[in-house]
Amino acid sequence: MSRPIDLRSDTVHAPTAAMRAAMANAETGDDGYREDPTVARLEERVAAMLGKEAGLFLPSATMANLIALMILTNRVGEVAGEESCHVLAAEFGGLASVAHLSARSLPGVRGAVDLDLLARALDPAEERLRPPVRLVVAETTHTAQGGAVLPMAHLAALYQLCAARGVPVHLDGARIFNAAIALGRPEAEMARFSDTTAVCLCKGLGAPVGAVLAMPRAMLEQALFFRRVLGGHMRQSGIVAAGAIVALDTMRERLAEDHANAQALARLLAALDARLVDPAEVESNLLTVAIGALGRAARPFAAALAARGVRVSVLARERLRMCLHHEIGPPELPRVHDAFAATLAAGR
Repeated sequence: MSRPIDLRSDTVHAPTAAMRAAMANAETGDDGYREDPTVARLEERVAAMLGKEAGLFLPSATMANLIALMILTNRVGEVAGEESCHVLAAEFGGLASVAHLSARSLPGVRGAVDLDLLARALDPAEERLRPPVRLVVAETTHTAQGGAVLPMAHLAALYQLCAARGVPVHLDGARIFNAAIALGRPEAEMARFSDTTAVCLCKGLGAPVGAVLAMPRAMLEQALFFRRVLGGHMRQSGIVAAGAIVALDTMRERLAEDHANAQALARLLAALDARLVDPAEVESNLLTVAIGALGRAARPFAAALAARGVRVSVLARERLRMCLHHEIGPPELPRVHDAFAATLAAGR
């Protein structure tokens, strides 16, 4: 039987041989004491890429987001953002249960929050019975919106709006490297429209684990404090940081291949039924399949695909998500098409 095609996420792939070699030979130290030279190199490099003064290596982008929320709000008030953004909708309520913050979910278009509604939320005279908004979050690429890339103009307008009201902005850039490829712009051009930026190294880049929170240097000590509170010290973590450095060296430019493969797969599925996916809306390495438009439920459909050797994620009751990565290329796409075609035919 052929090896399953795993499209559940761009975290499911294995580290490359070059990453494994670097990890095996990594120079390490106890990062709890800030003595790991490989971690220091990674933090400095990512911070420079994002135009920030300091970086902190963390186990996950979820932890990076949470630490940013706690620092920027002093754990008081509300965090506002587009209603389906990862921080508000997909991090198991950490902002409430850990950071003691409440969420202000606002509608938007393809992950871009409605700025008029955000301006009202930032005006304390509008809703006097709610806690004040202490932080605004943005996400690019936007996971729940099929990998949508926030336009630069939107990021700039959002940051200007918030700065005028003294409210900081955190950018959840877990897939900011994909956004940079899609826009043809450096990551720093997006990150400059935020006070802090979180990036994931184990998604499209393929590193084995880890994320970096980039921030002003004045925030670093507090970030280190919260990392310890959350159990985020990884000690001899230069081993995994070495893999992440190789990922930055070797995987950023090839993300364009994942985007092209996502487009190609979208066209194959649209040829089966145009209601499944609009290729014009596929901007990066993610695509959402509207299986509900064909009267099918996502979970049993995903199970049927898995039985045919294709693994996908259930994004909602009527939507599937597929994520392209470096282990999936043109040879695999016809198999995905055939699995969808057979599953659709079996349900008729």
